[in-house]
Amino acid sequence: MAVIARLVATSPDRVRGMIHRFNESGMASLDPKWAGGRPRRITTDDEAFIVETARTRPRKLGRPFTRWSVRKLSAYLADNPTRVVVIGRERLRVLLGRAGITFQRTKTWKESNDPQRDAKLDRIEHVIDKHPDRVFAFDEFGPLQIRPVGGSCWAPRRRPQRQRANYNRRHGVRQFHGCYSVGDDELWGVARHRKSAANTLAALKTIRSRRPDGEPIYVILDNLSAHKHADIARWARRNRVELCFTPTYSSWANPIEAHFGPLREFVLNNSDHPNHTMLTRRLHDYLRWRNANKRSPDLLAAQRRERARVRSERGHRWGRPTTPKAA
Repeated sequence: MAVIARLVATSPDRVRGMIHRFNESGMASLDPKWAGGRPRRITTDDEAFIVETARTRPRKLGRPFTRWSVRKLSAYLADNPTRVVVIGRERLRVLLGRAGITFQRTKTWKESNDPQRDAKLDRIEHVIDKHPDRVFAFDEFGPLQIRPVGGSCWAPRRRPQRQRANYNRRHGVRQFHGCYSVGDDELWGVARHRKSAANTLAALKTIRSRRPDGEPIYVILDNLSAHKHADIARWARRNRVELCFTPTYSSWANPIEAHFGPLREFVLNNSDHPNHTMLTRRLHDYLRWRNANKRSPDLLAAQRRERARVRSERGHRWGRPTTPKAA
């Protein structure tokens, strides 16, 4: 036996074991069909069932919960009438992550009840596609308050910058009346004490002055009552200005909304303006920088984030939503 072990470069015990197995099972001992570890306990069908269960609301499966936790999901899989799958919590978490299922906050939406919803959206899409250099957008941004606003910035580890406490607000509020040229990709505006038809009309006149050739222009704006005043309607007819109103509960259809996100991020967040005069000055400083740096990566990224936030849709600018409704 020792001679055989030296010839095959193994131990005598290994040779002795092979001889015993040959005596027991014959030639079948030469093909033992060894496996690489413990047999698989969760099949591909089990994994598909786990993913499908995780994406189903617990109440549909007879559980009195609004959502699954890893512990509750693991307990349900081990005791259900369809397919019993015994799986640990950590293994379950890894399997869901591999399938692209993560624990996320839900999102809500408000469906427009405007009877002219489709017609208004079609008109907005038409003028933007056919006449982008003559399309403008208008909206109010606010209320602007004099108070410390939290944000984020670079600071030494565990020594974040601090904002003062906010005890009193004696400065009132302002409304930023913003105007945006779709064709020129330019944003401008002015801070007012309040929203009113007179202030809206003043903003529309500045928009009209951007195209003084007398040809028609198109202004996209929401359904605020101040935007529909009789004086504004008469002025718009006389000056060849078409007011394209967004459907109710559809502020995302206004292109200017995406540009208010960077305004909030770069001017208001992490700020503590002493008064409205200084706040207005900072707003106009930002507008000058923004119009001179339209293709800044930071600016474009902030616009994409805001567009995704107001629409709950990535990769869309305006027009009808394409995200399917939740079941």
